[in-house]
Amino acid sequence: MNPFALLLQNHKEIPEGLLDDSADQAPWLEGDCEWTPKLIRKAVVWLCGRVGKPILKLTYKDYADNSLGDLVAQKGPYDQINIDVFNDLQHTITGWPGGKKGADDSTRPVSSAPYPKRVVIFSPHPDDDVISMGGTFIRLVQQGHDVHVAYQTSGDVAVHDDVVLEHLEAAREMGFADRYDEIKALIDSKKPGESEPRELLDLKAAIRRSEARAATRSFGLPQSHVHFLNLPFYETGGIKKGERTRKDTDIIISLLEEIKPHQIYLAGDLADPHGTHRICTEAALDAINCLDGEDWMKECHVWLYRGAWLDWDIAKVDMAVPLSPDEMLKKRHAIYRHRSQKDIVPFPGDDNREFWQRAEERTQNTARLYDELGMAEYQAIELFVRLF
Repeated sequence: MNPFALLLQNHKEIPEGLLDDSADQAPWLEGDCEWTPKLIRKAVVWLCGRVGKPILKLTYKDYADNSLGDLVAQKGPYDQINIDVFNDLQHTITGWPGGKKGADDSTRPVSSAPYPKRVVIFSPHPDDDVISMGGTFIRLVQQGHDVHVAYQTSGDVAVHDDVVLEHLEAAREMGFADRYDEIKALIDSKKPGESEPRELLDLKAAIRRSEARAATRSFGLPQSHVHFLNLPFYETGGIKKGERTRKDTDIIISLLEEIKPHQIYLAGDLADPHGTHRICTEAALDAINCLDGEDWMKECHVWLYRGAWLDWDIAKVDMAVPLSPDEMLKKRHAIYRHRSQKDIVPFPGDDNREFWQRAEERTQNTARLYDELGMAEYQAIELFVRLF
């Protein structure tokens, strides 16, 4: 059974329409609606974009002229809708993603207690964490939380052969080892369409592990808190991955039982071209389902991040973490530590920018959108949806 369906079966509170990425969908143009709080927010944000006004400047005429008269009739007056949606959106913004110690948390997205929190960030590949939620990751560490990052796959197939040779040549130049010719011959023996040799993949995985350690070390995460899970489904030696099995789930269960986190962050980019993000998230959800009866799970909340392909529709957002220019720079520097992933096209398509460029532009666009809606102006904002 699909892990999201399992969560529903277990009576978890799944956000309405979570997996629907039709961000431009406007059901009020088709007929009557059931005006839930999230749909009201969606309609008001849509209206702001349509008439070019911030939330608190919307008028009755704006609503009536744009097919939202029914909303005002059911939930009005219009000015109260404006205030309610403004406050609702304002309360998603926090600079304290793990909660602020001793603060009144009645309108904050994260509770103040317990503090510090135990946190596990699951990253499908060894760079998704800093690309998609690097600013939030840095904040959690610097605000004193017990943060762990779990890289679910090795990401070995994404390392080019010449990067391996570059590392081997550097080692040879420094007198540590000389296997350059041996590995060069192995690379030259590769045949198109066949799986890569395991020895070569092990070298590529080691490169990505070293990059992930360098990235997290750049903002002070203890290296004992960096976990490489190497989920078996990924290790096929090629682009096509294997089936997710109980072995994948058990590895994640073991980590969660060890840490007993208060917060879990998962990748919400479920439509990635090669399917790795979806499989990794489903494996984590399977593990969470298996642990549902544990006492520590009663205080555990799961947050979904995005950033590599799409960002969250603001109508769905439960937490928005603003980033200053300095924090954006720290995030960018952490991403740059993944040198094997620099200056390459991630996958065929119309957008040839690297993931860090796409993610950075998205977070800046999100900040501009919040600004246009009447919120404070920030350099960038990372968005999250709370799964439960």
